[in-house]
Amino acid sequence: MEGSQTNTMRHRPGSLRITAEEALRYHEEGKPGKIEVVPTKPVSSQYDLALAYSPGVAEPCRAIARHADASYRYTAKGNLVAVVTNGSAVLGLGDIGATAAKPVMEGKGVLFKRFAGIDVFDLEVDCHDPGTFIEIVRSLEPTFGGINLEDIKSPECFHIENELKRRCSIPVMHDDQHGTAIISGAGLMNGLALQGKPIEEAQIVVLGGGAAALACARFYLLLGVRLEHIVIVDKEGVIRKGEVEDSDVRAQFATDRPLRTLSEALEGADVLVGLSVGGILQPEQLRRMAPRPLIFALANPDPEIDYEAAVNARPDAIVATGRSDWPNQVNNVLGFPFIFRGALDVEAREINEEMKLAAARALADLAREPVPDAVTRAYAGTELGFGREYLIPKPLDPRLLTTVAPAVARAAMQSGVARKTIVDWRQYEVELLSRVGIGQKLVTGIVNRARKEPKRVVFAEADTYNVLRAAQVVRDQGIAEPVLLGNEGRIRELALEHQIEGIESCEILEPANTENLLDEYARFLYERRRRKGVTLYDARKSMTDRNYFGCAMLAMGRVDALISGMTKEYPKIIRPALHVIGPQKGVRKVAGMYIVNSSRGVYFCADTTVNLDPSVDDLVDIIGLTARTVRFFDVEPVVAVLSYSNFGSSRGEEPERCRDAVTEAKRRYPGLAIDGEMQANIALDRELLAETYPFSELVDKRVNTLIFPNLSAGNIAYKLLHEIGGAEIIGPVLMGMARPVHILQLGSSVREIVNMTALAVVEAQRNQAAGEENRP
Repeated sequence: MEGSQTNTMRHRPGSLRITAEEALRYHEEGKPGKIEVVPTKPVSSQYDLALAYSPGVAEPCRAIARHADASYRYTAKGNLVAVVTNGSAVLGLGDIGATAAKPVMEGKGVLFKRFAGIDVFDLEVDCHDPGTFIEIVRSLEPTFGGINLEDIKSPECFHIENELKRRCSIPVMHDDQHGTAIISGAGLMNGLALQGKPIEEAQIVVLGGGAAALACARFYLLLGVRLEHIVIVDKEGVIRKGEVEDSDVRAQFATDRPLRTLSEALEGADVLVGLSVGGILQPEQLRRMAPRPLIFALANPDPEIDYEAAVNARPDAIVATGRSDWPNQVNNVLGFPFIFRGALDVEAREINEEMKLAAARALADLAREPVPDAVTRAYAGTELGFGREYLIPKPLDPRLLTTVAPAVARAAMQSGVARKTIVDWRQYEVELLSRVGIGQKLVTGIVNRARKEPKRVVFAEADTYNVLRAAQVVRDQGIAEPVLLGNEGRIRELALEHQIEGIESCEILEPANTENLLDEYARFLYERRRRKGVTLYDARKSMTDRNYFGCAMLAMGRVDALISGMTKEYPKIIRPALHVIGPQKGVRKVAGMYIVNSSRGVYFCADTTVNLDPSVDDLVDIIGLTARTVRFFDVEPVVAVLSYSNFGSSRGEEPERCRDAVTEAKRRYPGLAIDGEMQANIALDRELLAETYPFSELVDKRVNTLIFPNLSAGNIAYKLLHEIGGAEIIGPVLMGMARPVHILQLGSSVREIVNMTALAVVEAQRNQAAGEENRP
């Protein structure tokens, strides 16, 4: 793709429109690429540097020279995986070369980190000769705890993987082969059980002759499928005995049955596993299959046959695809992060068949367990339970890490390939959870819940690029139905200039040109504030402001939520919201919260946007609003009220006010884990808190919610964490309003606007479900 391209990539209904320009901008902005290396030890003083490098570094070198396995103790080897490719078979792009494959390998590294806390070096090796490639990768073994081979063409990938497994003493896995095999294998076991068919009797057709197809067929043999019951069909037809060389990687599955075409092979088949290209299956072919079949159409991005078409052709079938917008998604991210996690944690010498089987069985078993409410909510409230539309777990299920990784680790230990033994499995689970944050899981869960029941959201600044682009995203993703406020000519000009499609179907309003609505909304505002000095003239003049106009639309039920703040200061947005909508019943003052997603975990910080110098009663209200909002994200709040004093160590009006607020909050919110006043470092250092203040009710708890004594402290703190600490900031979340209003930061990105829109939609859903509009 050239840098000047602005064409829109292929768009499917319900999927996200991405232009080449936007994809390139995403990878270029800030630090180019998607990954970086950061130190895990202090390096701020000469003493630190002397330990990190010369002369101190000599000691771990000597220890490793004496015992090579000490590298797991003294270096990052035990949590470091190489993602290696030569770029010969990249996604749907083909042989694009090593350099061009780098963005994909960085993306794979992001998934390793996101789902299992594993660090990655991506290695793009400019070499198509298998022998040389093997030598290069093998020589890098001392650096890594594992090697993930990626996007290497068939049949070379088989030889490369086999030879590296033979010559290396660390785990090596070609995920394109084994990831698909393991995940589809879990689906196969559960699907056959639901259809009442023994696996050893199942007749299976594998459509495709590439690496993934052959790996699946081999793995199914380990699960109990009989060799003579597998037929492989590639682009030339059925793989038959006598028509392939014995040295051909497909020869093991050559059949002597009188079959030549796909249609013939499907006659009476129990299972079809498609790993070929999109759109090549016809409904009439599926009708040839046996009663109650399994149809796995796994080609990406477009399956061999659409889910609906397959279900319509065979209502008795269980259907799976590689797509997230249909049930039973076979997604490799269910496997590789957790398989390598388990292998690394016992310092395994390889990933063997026992470990792969353990992963598949763990996935199959997990799907049969009751699904936690948090997972259900993450997937838009869809009822999830073992059955025809839920064969395997969902990628955002947090139990995957603590289910699959331990199963793989146990299998490594039992099969004799582990260098290290895990004794305390409960403690291991705690360690696993500490490796991954929950920040993006929170956001993804909110987005998925919003898509279950989209709401009408008014965007008050739709004639700015980021807002208009975000409106397109939420519309395409089914998150919300946008209503756009702004100059219609400018909005359409922006859409044309940046190829923002779909805007023509959105309602566009310019307040100054809507006389009837202006009069109606002005009368509404006048009735609310006529005893607060507002005349009808004043009210009508206010309604020409898009924020007043949008708030009136929300207050009168024309829309379900409001998003604004991209171009105006916070007070200029919150004032119309308070005048037109106001707080919930029982809430004296609203408050603002930011979610801070840091390398140490997620923290909820309040009040960061509204109350300048809160009183004791104000602080208690803020604590209650914040605790309820944190629970909205399926997190149990553990609250520290911050000050410059620790439990009365310093006198002053501020610490006394915080101390009194804690006392009253404990009375008003029984069961809430809260303490203070305390300094920030005490709140965040569990060991220091326990050692210095063992009486605190927060000892042995991880503080996740921080209440600041005033607006200055809260506002400065979250911005410092973002700008200097590098934390991701989500918000601001405006708490306590009668209806969902969210005020963006100045200059918010498209992603931030989409996230806040999804949150507003979910709040509106909850209000509606509760039968009252004054409950967030």
